[in-house]
Order: sequence, then structure tokens, then C-alpha cells
Amino acid sequence: MKRLFDILSSAIAFILLSPILIVLAVAIMIDSKGGIFYKQKRIGKNGKAFMLYKFRSMRTGSDRKGLITVGSNDDRTTKVGRFIRKYKLDELPQLINILKNEMSVVGPRPEVEKYVQLYTAEQQKVLNVKPGLTDLASLAYINENEILGQAKDPEKTYVEQIMPAKLRLNLEYIEKQSFWFDLQIIAKTLMRIVD
Repeated sequence: MKRLFDILSSAIAFILLSPILIVLAVAIMIDSKGGIFYKQKRIGKNGKAFMLYKFRSMRTGSDRKGLITVGSNDDRTTKVGRFIRKYKLDELPQLINILKNEMSVVGPRPEVEKYVQLYTAEQQKVLNVKPGLTDLASLAYINENEILGQAKDPEKTYVEQIMPAKLRLNLEYIEKQSFWFDLQIIAKTLMRIVD
């Protein structure tokens, strides 16, 4: 049921949003040098690595200066990048990951290997399910970049405070997951984005 929903919803969204996707792609190309997409290795179900797709919101090579984005004033972010990040439009190419069966619409957000290696045995349970485009942690930390932008040491704040809190929410999701719970999370996510 969940896989069928993932395929149908992501395919329909891809078709309906295709004019917006094209406009965003052109805007990214005009705004700064580099490709349209940003690809990053993430860890998915059962610890299997995959390439996660996003619209590029930063200047090419920015990830060499750190994996964490620190607020709207991060000087690595392009003008178009600030806009698409604000409305989470940079995440839309992950519809491709969903169609490729690497992700689900709802599930724990996939993390980079560097941080997955810090997971406790309990936290590693989030790798028992397919990662998702949105989840409880995405809702709770929709302003994560702003929090990190105000932190003295963004990486330490992420590793010691934000990541453990998000993983607790991910484990809560795994305990409660159902089709109807997924629909509630999707509805809340859409409301938070347009709010």
C-alpha cells in the first residue's frame, strides 16, 4: 500500500509540478554557474547508500566548507537558493528518489554517512525503514538552518542537540507509522510550507 501510494503520489506531483520544476531549473542556471542539481550520498534503508537529489541552492563546491547550512545568511547560498530553501522547493527532485524506490514520501530524513556513524544502537533503528521526503522531525525542525545560524558552533549544536532530538522523533514515527499517520504528516508539512 505504501509503495503504491509513493509511486502514484510522486508521479502525479512530478507531472503537475513540471512547469514549476522547469522554471526553477532555468532560474538556477541563470543565477549562478554550475549544474541544476546537487547530488549527495545519503544512507538509506538497511544502511544502503544512495545519491539524494536536490535543486542546487549553493555555489558549486560549497560542501567542501562544511555539510551544515547555517541560516539564511550563509554566504554559500545563491539568491535563487535562498528562495527555494525558504519554501523547501530545493527538495522537489527527491520525487526522483521516491520513484527509484530509494525513498518514501514519509519516513525519517536520510542522513550523510558522517553523522550516521555517530548513531547509537537504538538510533540505528531508523535505518530499518525507507527514508522519506518529510517526517515528524522535518516539521519540528522546519527552521533548523536558522537555529544553526545562531549557534556558536553549528556542527556541535547539530550533533549534540538537534540530531538526537530528530532521531527520537524518527523512532516515534516508526512506532506509530500507518497510512493515515503518513497522510497527517503530509498535510501538516504542506500547511507549514505555505504558512
